[in-house]
Amino acid sequence: MRRAATAAAVLAPLLAVALTPTTAAATSPYKGANTAAVQDDFNGDGYRDLAIGAPYAANGSLEEAGAVVILYGSASSVSTTRRTVITQATSGIPGVPEEWDAFGTTVTSADLDRDGYADLIVGTPREQVGDKDSRGSATVVWGGPRGLSGGAAISPPAGYGDGRTYCGFGNSLATGDMNGDGAPEVTIGSRCEGASYSGPFARTGKAASNYLDERLSGTRGVVMGDVNGDGRAERFWLPGPSDDDLRGSVYLDNGPPTDDYFANWPTELPHADGHAGQIGDINGDGYGDLVTGIADDDSVMNATGAAHRGGEIQVLYGSAQGITVDQRPQVFHQDTAGVPGAAEDGDQFGQSLSVGDVNADGYADVLVGSPSEAVGKLKMAGTSVLLRGSASGLTTTKAVGYTQNTAGVPGAAETGDQFGATVHLADLNRDGKAETVVGVPTENSDGCLWTARGSASGPVLSGSVNLCGKSAGITVRSSKGYFGAALASPHVSN
Repeated sequence: MRRAATAAAVLAPLLAVALTPTTAAATSPYKGANTAAVQDDFNGDGYRDLAIGAPYAANGSLEEAGAVVILYGSASSVSTTRRTVITQATSGIPGVPEEWDAFGTTVTSADLDRDGYADLIVGTPREQVGDKDSRGSATVVWGGPRGLSGGAAISPPAGYGDGRTYCGFGNSLATGDMNGDGAPEVTIGSRCEGASYSGPFARTGKAASNYLDERLSGTRGVVMGDVNGDGRAERFWLPGPSDDDLRGSVYLDNGPPTDDYFANWPTELPHADGHAGQIGDINGDGYGDLVTGIADDDSVMNATGAAHRGGEIQVLYGSAQGITVDQRPQVFHQDTAGVPGAAEDGDQFGQSLSVGDVNADGYADVLVGSPSEAVGKLKMAGTSVLLRGSASGLTTTKAVGYTQNTAGVPGAAETGDQFGATVHLADLNRDGKAETVVGVPTENSDGCLWTARGSASGPVLSGSVNLCGKSAGITVRSSKGYFGAALASPHVSN
């Protein structure tokens, strides 16, 4: 019998809109928001909700202050009429909106205070703190029976970023229960040290404990999920490209630093690469599998030794032993037989990815964004590709690609839209099949999302919709709003 694996795996303007959903609220939590089925359920009604970053949304006269929009799930999925808009001008949210902060560059969720409601976590890596440019910040916004309200700052551990600049705290976010106590751990990545927090969290934003991990030169990417079936999440660090490894190293965390400097040292997986990633059970064996993306090829890096031309993804399969150092990843790119499209310089296949089951067959599928792909002569119009899970692992059988010129997809492909800059698979209507969500952050002046419901045969294009930033409550001035530039599934954020 197949066992289920826990997947883990960022305006006062803006009117500080907080539209309370008329049918989404519930009087008591639904099972608890740290279960896989409802891990993004901010209001406890049993439907997963959709958090969308719009990091370049204006706040009054302030350009690129940023916003996060929550669209509440329901039996009919999500719409822009059932929403909450969160900014640093929203009552109860710490900080103040400032130009260029880009609040909402990354987003994720977990039930940090164990009250049965998911809480929103927002990364703002460009935020200036004191006199330190782009030091970055992280904010938690609390879930409850009427949705999200009130918040707190998650402060970096003591010593974070000492002597370093432009750290970008909040550049990546990951959550998972690493010690099996039912309270999620939170990991915050940056260009400086990694920050680890153990829950539960108090409403002040203070964790039960935290520590700084200085053992890696950078911690830009982080992934959490159970790859050995013991019910506890493992953590993988993806520091990003370095002078001696443009493809990006992958490290398995072995525990916090100790007085013995080399004890618990992270284990490098020598055959693996990646800049961002997520964990899900692709082959249905009950063990989470690690999927990573390496989007930047030699043409983007202006060097040799980067990703396969156009970008690639890699898959490492979990087991009772977890992911071992001798495992070689399964690699997919647009030169792989059966993958839609063709590999071309700078396509950025793997810039975003998401793992989820679109057809309820028990195997997680993988959605891959390629935002710089040309559609005909339309440069950077963007595409996304769905690869299917199976008992034998990820496969190109029935693989399909989508653009805004695909029949049934609303809109039309245009130069610079970046369809696929973010992607997300999540069951928003509780039918057991993940909706397909694709961010198009440079569509028009505000940015949009394409959403299609799942079915036994995959995403249903008929009746699929575009949801755009202005209709969702963001404000746009001179800069584009970039609604859809962040979803809970990972994307590469430098």
